[in-house]
Amino acid sequence: MRAWRTGATPGQLELVEAPLPEPQVGEVLVKVEVCGVCRTDLHVIDQELTVHHPGVIPGHQVVGTVETTGPGVLELHPGDRVGVAWLRGTCGVCQWCRTGRENLCPRSTYTGWDADGGYADYVTVPEAFAYQLPAQLDAVTLAPLLCAGIIGYRAFKRSALPPGGRLGIYGFGSSGHLTATLALAAGAEVYAMTRGERNRQLARDLGLSFVGDSHERPPQLLDSAIVFAPAGDIVPTALQATQRGGTVTLAGIHMTDVPSLTYQEHLFNERDLRTVTANTRADGIEFLRLASRLKMSPQITVYDFEETNKALSDLRDGRASGSLVVTL
Repeated sequence: MRAWRTGATPGQLELVEAPLPEPQVGEVLVKVEVCGVCRTDLHVIDQELTVHHPGVIPGHQVVGTVETTGPGVLELHPGDRVGVAWLRGTCGVCQWCRTGRENLCPRSTYTGWDADGGYADYVTVPEAFAYQLPAQLDAVTLAPLLCAGIIGYRAFKRSALPPGGRLGIYGFGSSGHLTATLALAAGAEVYAMTRGERNRQLARDLGLSFVGDSHERPPQLLDSAIVFAPAGDIVPTALQATQRGGTVTLAGIHMTDVPSLTYQEHLFNERDLRTVTANTRADGIEFLRLASRLKMSPQITVYDFEETNKALSDLRDGRASGSLVVTL
């Protein structure tokens, strides 16, 4: 099969002919229709995240159909439409798994980091971690929901936004614009602070209450803020823009160093600073049902499979707004 693999040098993928993967016990083999392009893929490719699997095939927003099933698969069958997301496996027995917090499992594994992902013609996934998807829905529209949407949903829940409150979103890419759609549907006022005129124009097109640069102060103090941008220097800015009792949630898997904070200026008056670590399968199920009811339709730029490196470069350099999807 065709596959884009990471190499020893950070920054680029190499198009190779790879063996067709065989589904193991409890796994299914999925023929990939499309794969979304996520900033986490860049962190893997650029080796900003520790290398877990040398020469891994990235990609973890996969929509495809089940080709074959391995031993022990119970519910999925060839021809079923499924989504393959970031979380690939957990131990199921630790204190976090047993208390509904499997995203914190110390032995969790991830698609496109610990095991080969969706920048290929085929990918395997444990049946228990595949999302069943409606066959009639557009694959390109579904793909960004499988990570950008799910992570945005978890970040939105952790932001503790009061009803009708003011939410600031720092970084208005794939997750940012999907989270804004959720917040608007919930009756929030949404403020976007982001670099790049394309992202700012997308925020204006969604009719947000305020659109500014990454460090620009919104016209009113925020009740909550979510930082999607992987830039630690935004954290003090977001805290200063958040009112007493507010919450700032950091939603990335990787972030540059956060500058020193002062207690009085940034944290006093019961401001909460939270992080997001992956997601649970329950988050994914809840969000996908909500996205269906809201008929969420991401802003998407589509690339051919052969243009995968171009899509990654466009994301890295801010040349595309919204979500990016590679079609096979």
